Amino acid sequence: MSHTHSSVAIGGTIAIDHVKTPEAEGANLLGGSAAYAALAASFFTKPVSLIGIIGHDFPAEHLEMLEGRGICLKGVERSESESFTWSGEYHANMNERTTHRVGLNVLEGWKVKVPDSARGTDIVVLANMSPDNQLEMLGQMDGAAAKRFVIADTMDLWISIANERLHEVLPKLDLLVLNEGEARELAGTSNLVKAGRILLEKGPRHIVVKLGEFGAMLFSADGDVFRCPAWPLDHVADPTGAGDTFLGAMAGYLAAQGGRADSETLRKAIIQGSILASFTCEAFSTRKLEALAPGDLEQRLGEFRRITEW
Repeated sequence: MSHTHSSVAIGGTIAIDHVKTPEAEGANLLGGSAAYAALAASFFTKPVSLIGIIGHDFPAEHLEMLEGRGICLKGVERSESESFTWSGEYHANMNERTTHRVGLNVLEGWKVKVPDSARGTDIVVLANMSPDNQLEMLGQMDGAAAKRFVIADTMDLWISIANERLHEVLPKLDLLVLNEGEARELAGTSNLVKAGRILLEKGPRHIVVKLGEFGAMLFSADGDVFRCPAWPLDHVADPTGAGDTFLGAMAGYLAAQGGRADSETLRKAIIQGSILASFTCEAFSTRKLEALAPGDLEQRLGEFRRITEW
């Protein structure tokens, strides 16, 4: 059954990352929520419109790689200031990390500008950026809201410092993606199932709670609940961007299905996202995603189906 692909626009941060793990470190790596999400979406659909801002110091090879993957950079604003940078270190338990330095730089005072070519997009991804930026991006989209599928990510920072604005974003969403700590904090309960129900009452039609090495959970307004395990990794090189890979892969998969978002399609999107994110963890930055052969994802999906059948 063939589908006409829907278009995807992904807005958020595009960063230069400096990452240290117990085994290695890397500098001037491609980072940022929107960069990872756009790269992930490009595995399923083309073109993907990337919307963000970079500084004069942003490495050209990262942009060339993204363009080579069918990612449209018309929405990437170039600034004379320095790029957004993140420096962090992962500890022996890779679930724990210390942020050493965040250079907001170009993000200070940034206003989202959606290019004309992306305004009619069917699937809109508000990757991690301030709720103000998320609302700016949504406000520039053309056409009927009913025809769009809007996915957003958030983080603990916005839950604590921009809670009111975040609550303005929530009713405009078809799907909210957040991790378990954020879900508990935003819902005000330690029980994740209860948290899923409370978050749905805030407006989104679907909630996906990321559980890291334990997979993800989907809660839908129609009462549907789905629990997806994660691919069992015996080695994690660098988990940076895994959640953003998950987000972008879901959006790309939904676009490849013509924007359909029924329960079965959403479940499959979560599995695709979970498996692609497992590859992200296997090397620094986007290196593993860049090196993936066409059959690698399919092969791992097949193995995943085998180990989760009962």
